[in-house]
Formats: sequence, C-alpha cells, structure tokens
Amino acid sequence: MGAVIDILSTTLYNDVTVYDGLIFFTVVLLSVLVARFIRLYLHKMFREKVAPDILSILEKIVYYAVIIIGVISVLPQIGVNLTGLLVAGGVIGVVIGFASQSVVSNLISGLFLVFERPVRIGDQINVEETSGFVEDIRILSTIVRTYDGIYVRIPNEKVFSSNITNYVANAARRFEYIIGISYSDDAQKAIQVIQNVLEDHPFALQNPSPNVFVDSLGDSSVNIAVRVWVPSVVWYEVRTQLLWKLKTALVTEGITIPFPQRVVHLPQKSEVS
Repeated sequence: MGAVIDILSTTLYNDVTVYDGLIFFTVVLLSVLVARFIRLYLHKMFREKVAPDILSILEKIVYYAVIIIGVISVLPQIGVNLTGLLVAGGVIGVVIGFASQSVVSNLISGLFLVFERPVRIGDQINVEETSGFVEDIRILSTIVRTYDGIYVRIPNEKVFSSNITNYVANAARRFEYIIGISYSDDAQKAIQVIQNVLEDHPFALQNPSPNVFVDSLGDSSVNIAVRVWVPSVVWYEVRTQLLWKLKTALVTEGITIPFPQRVVHLPQKSEVS
C-alpha cells in the first residue's frame, strides 16, 4: 500500500504549479457547468419519451461521465502523468475489488433492474417483509416508503434475487368479500341489491365484470361471494369503502346479516308414573 501512495504522490504533485492548479479548477468548473447543461437538455428532450426512472439514471450517468472526461482531459496539461496514475489506480482497484464484492453485486443488480424494469418509481410492491411505494431506484439500492411512512433502503442485490410482488403492474386488481345473509331472506334479492351497488360505484369495473353468487351454505348463513375488479391505484380505498356501502344497502332492503348462532335441543324429562 505504501508503494501505491508513493506512486500517487509522484504522479500528482510532480512539477504542478499554482498556474496549473488554476487551469485544473477552471476546467473542472466548466465541466460541471457543461454537465448540468447537457443534463437539463436530456431531461427536456426525453421527459415525454422515456420512463422517469430510466431517464433519471441516464441523466446521472451522462452528468458524471462529462465531469470525469473533463478532469482526465486536463490532467496532461498540468503535467500529471496518466501512466503512473493508471498503474496506481489499477492496484487500488484490485484491493477495493476484493473488499467490495457486495457493492459490485448491488451495482450489477441495479443495472439489471433498470433494463428489466420489474418495478418503477411510484409502484406499490412487496419485497420479502417490506411493502410500500417505490420512492427511488438508485445504482446500489432501492428506496421503499412503507404504508406507515417509513423509508427503507433495500440493496439492489436483494431486490433482484427476491420474489417481487408488484400490486399495480396490472391496471386492474380484484378483491373478494364473503357476505352472509339469513336463511329466511331471499338470496336472489340480495344478489340484485349487491349488483346495483356495484353498478353505481364509479370505480367498480364492468369489464372485467363483477361476479356475485351463492358460494356456500354456512352454519348460520347463506354465504354470497362478491368479486370485484377495480383500478389498481385505488384498490385499497375502494375495498375499504365498498364493504360498508354493501352492508348499508342490504340492511335498507330488509336483508339480515346474522350473527353466528347455534340451536341447542334439550331433552325433556320423562314423567315417572
């Protein structure tokens, strides 16, 4: 390691004057300004043609590439020997490579996630025990905001190698209720009431159409299954609101939703003659 430091010291500080330093910082500043201009230009040109997550990563790659090219181009002008710098960089790269295998793995996984695109920014996903909204897809990690408002950083290697559940990849998502009505009530009437509520709801899709049918005969009730397709982005809100609307409509029409009950027969005592 000491030899590497000696190479760097000789490479960077040999015959470098104050004038060379001014040239270096001027070129770096110009490189940053050019990189920002190109980044803004790319954003303006492709914001309606490329997905936001892909465009964001492309902008970052171009931004840092321009700066690095600017720095490398000015080094020979100020007397820096790039040959020695490359040798030192190669040695350091080997050392870092052994110590950062997980970083490389996360980087490669991040690139695969960008090109395969199983998730996008704004999607609702589940990765192992973490569920929530994708806030950002970075080079090394993915940021997920849970439904409780907690930000979780997940290494891209874990995201790529895990089973990903994407709740909004499909435009529509289905949920199901099992509603029990009394045996003394008209099941066909109850089905019609439920269908009317679904037809009036703005987010209950008619294509695919909802399914309402008698699913089973329970111990205390006739169980009606209600399967409804809704837009994925409002799935949770509709699922929580619609159940109460169905209950209210059934009660208004005189349909009873019974409590679990059990009939017990007690034997009568025989009279002793």
